[in-house]
Amino acid sequence: MEIRYNEKLKKLPPYLFIEIDRKKKEAIDRGADIISLGVGDPDIPTPEHIVKSMQEAVAKPFNHQYPFGTGLLSYKKAVIDWYKNRFNVDLNSDEICALIGSKEGIGHIHLGFINPGDTVLIPEPGYPVYNTGTIFTDGIPYFMPLLEKNGFLPDLTSIPQDVVKKAKLIFINYPNNPTAAVAPKEFYIRLIEFAKKNNIIVAADAAYSEIYYDENDKPLSFLEFSGAKEVGVEFHSLSKTYNMTGWRIGWVCGNKDIVAGIAKVKDNYDSGVFQAIQEAAITALSSSQKCVEDARKIYKERRDVLVEGLKKIGWEVSLPKASFYVWAKIPKGYTSSQVVSKLLEDVSIVCTPGNGMGKSGEGYVRFALTVGVSRIKEALKRISKINW
Repeated sequence: MEIRYNEKLKKLPPYLFIEIDRKKKEAIDRGADIISLGVGDPDIPTPEHIVKSMQEAVAKPFNHQYPFGTGLLSYKKAVIDWYKNRFNVDLNSDEICALIGSKEGIGHIHLGFINPGDTVLIPEPGYPVYNTGTIFTDGIPYFMPLLEKNGFLPDLTSIPQDVVKKAKLIFINYPNNPTAAVAPKEFYIRLIEFAKKNNIIVAADAAYSEIYYDENDKPLSFLEFSGAKEVGVEFHSLSKTYNMTGWRIGWVCGNKDIVAGIAKVKDNYDSGVFQAIQEAAITALSSSQKCVEDARKIYKERRDVLVEGLKKIGWEVSLPKASFYVWAKIPKGYTSSQVVSKLLEDVSIVCTPGNGMGKSGEGYVRFALTVGVSRIKEALKRISKINW
């Protein structure tokens, strides 16, 4: 029997982080002492009080049944309180839908609002799922370059008018993966005006909003600004904030009609978020945030060591204000992929090629701050020995 894949699957580029993980495992099988600065998966354990809450919740027979719907009211209440405390944004329960991780919602929003031939405005370099969902719905991706000269913000005025007329959805992501850029309030104001004028839904990916390094310069929420709820939604995840990547829990909030569209897609694709995990997430959101503060301190120390070390070696790199990524310019005379291969083959260091997340990422690599300081220092020692 000949197995034929759907044509949409054939259009998908290789999922970058699966490829990185495969190469890492191959190197480990060869006996290499790998230092993995590639995939953004926190190495810090999930806080103990959250784990304990999950242990208690999973023992409740009520939680073993289908968790139909948009989420427990108690979970939504925790999100409402967290949002009010963090961003001073007021939400209602019908403006929130629990997600099996924000990735799931980001992938599903296309199914609710994109028809064949509709254009989706996608930042690049950027998270691959923005484009994956576009391909699955026969949408047309239009990639918005994130360039250093623009502060790694998309230039909305440079998008051709014929593209704008066909656009139905625009993704933004701040703090940004992979560039670590943070968007100022002026950008959000321009974005909302742009979306209103052109009837385009805004999908704001805020997965890294709590990984920041200056208490006086916290990342903003898209929903803080007047008119945001008229045009868009924001996606949040507990994965990075509370070191819960494997738990798969997050939410989307904002415009209630957009949220309802995503919820309708989910009703037909899954049966909701496991309620025990929702209960653990309530504990995470509503209890002391000292665990988040402690994680920021750890990432800050790692950031400072890596950035200072790379600069001493001669790399050009800026100090990121947020996220746990360092976006570094590569040595001259190489492509991003060549640098990644050289780091892996010569000194057993895994990182992400900038061009693997979009052609505008050429000339950069991304380092994830997901190993301890001692391993970062060892990585710097190894990199310093390479003859570029």
